[in-house]
Amino acid sequence: MLDTNQPQWYILKTQYGYEQIAEQGIKQMVEINKMGDLIFDVVVPREEVIVEKNGKKKTVVKNKFPNYIFIKMIYTKDVWYMVKNSRGIKDFCCDFNNRPLPMSPEEVKRTQLEEVKVEDLQIAVGDTVNIIAGPFKDWQGEVTEIKSEEQKIKVDIQIYGRPTSMVLDFNQVEKI
Repeated sequence: MLDTNQPQWYILKTQYGYEQIAEQGIKQMVEINKMGDLIFDVVVPREEVIVEKNGKKKTVVKNKFPNYIFIKMIYTKDVWYMVKNSRGIKDFCCDFNNRPLPMSPEEVKRTQLEEVKVEDLQIAVGDTVNIIAGPFKDWQGEVTEIKSEEQKIKVDIQIYGRPTSMVLDFNQVEKI
């Protein structure tokens, strides 16, 4: 693969249960080797899940994509080698020629790796939006409130003919 000057997101496969260890190891490698101009971000997407155990509800943080982490970097053979040989990393997600594949912009948006600004959304109160992630995926609703600092948007949808308000992340909606 040719070296590029633009940072892109890549998917790394990790050993089972090593997501946080691999994330910390890569971040330390970046700091020690002063690679901040080549590796920009390492992310293990997590989500809060409510689980019931012994009749009690408890909030637990779980990995959204077990055995995978995401890295935003400029691809070079040296960076590829150092990342691939970090503790807990099995390999990059590759094509048939064993070359790391960068994620498409749609994949980055779907996995919610980057923060979205309200200016990028071009959404205003009163606009109709399509929900693209979460339990109400593919539903449509009307924007009633935008909280830029929290990256949240309040949307009214119709459930059984009744308006229901829900608060969503910017990454979970797109303008129609």
